[in-house]
Amino acid sequence: MRLKEYYLVEKRNTLNEVRLNNMNLQELRLFSIYLSLIDARKPSTRIVRFRIEDFQKIMEIGNMNITYMKGIFASLLSKVVNVPLETGFETIQLFKKAVFSQDDSGEWYVEINAHDEALPLMFLFKERYFTYELWNILSLKSPNQLRMYEVLKQYERIGERTVSIRDLKELLGIGAEEYPRYSSFKNDVLDVCQKALAKKTDIKFMFEPTGKRGKSGKILRLKFIIEKNLDYSDRLMLDDFLGGKEAPDIDINQGGFYSDGDGEEDYFKNEIYPLMSDMCSNEFSVSEIQVLYNLIVQVVPLTADRGKWLLEAGKFLKDKYDELNWRASKNKIKNRMGYLKKLIEVDISKTDKNEGHNSR
Repeated sequence: MRLKEYYLVEKRNTLNEVRLNNMNLQELRLFSIYLSLIDARKPSTRIVRFRIEDFQKIMEIGNMNITYMKGIFASLLSKVVNVPLETGFETIQLFKKAVFSQDDSGEWYVEINAHDEALPLMFLFKERYFTYELWNILSLKSPNQLRMYEVLKQYERIGERTVSIRDLKELLGIGAEEYPRYSSFKNDVLDVCQKALAKKTDIKFMFEPTGKRGKSGKILRLKFIIEKNLDYSDRLMLDDFLGGKEAPDIDINQGGFYSDGDGEEDYFKNEIYPLMSDMCSNEFSVSEIQVLYNLIVQVVPLTADRGKWLLEAGKFLKDKYDELNWRASKNKIKNRMGYLKKLIEVDISKTDKNEGHNSR
């Protein structure tokens, strides 16, 4: 990927109106950069190659190693969108392949390819899409801020957007059970996004409750007024964002990237915690992830192939976390960490029973 000064993101409204399945800030940023590097009129541009030092910066990877890269790829390739149909919906995987390799000159790179089923969402659309310059999202510091920009930028020409709080949370990737009180949602999400967009992007907004209210005067809908913003701070271009970072040292003789240490403590800190935290949308602390890890090894036994084990354990945790969110959408869950532990412990008890049965 050789960089230019400006890049334009063209995004189909349909793709912007669905929840991007539990993407963290780095993955959302990577997806926006990917969209800016393809030509939406040419599906042949679906494969995008990044220099490894650029990919490292975009994904905010510290000490790189092969196991962690596998975890990042596994997470990226697990991202799906649920696209509504006239009756029901269809689930589509965004990417089908990620490659880490060297070119003929010996330069390391990462290559990403869109999934065949996702091509209509990214290419050959002629109407009902919007555009923005990539610099607008490079300085934003949270998934909420990036998605709020896109949610409102789509309606910039209209100048306003009215949306229910429930739908807005879905668009921002926030669980329905999160921020049950409007005051906390306003203070922690809306106000923070308002300040960030006014400072760092080409739009700004105001908002106010609108329409009928629910029980006890509960606010159900918001009206956003969207205006062009000329008071933003200096634009952060992609060249400047990447900052001429030096390529990471790669030792092929040791099977990939260097690691700070081979001890179990380093392994947990550098490999297990980042991946498992990502599988849980960065909801839990280091100590909570340690507790989950201690439980998971009872269901997914450790193996000599750490990379393979980490992928299997990460998938297991992601499945349980998705189940947690599904159950929380049905009934309020006060202690999400405790509930997730119980879901894993159920599988532990099943494993113990199976082992007891097989030993007879």
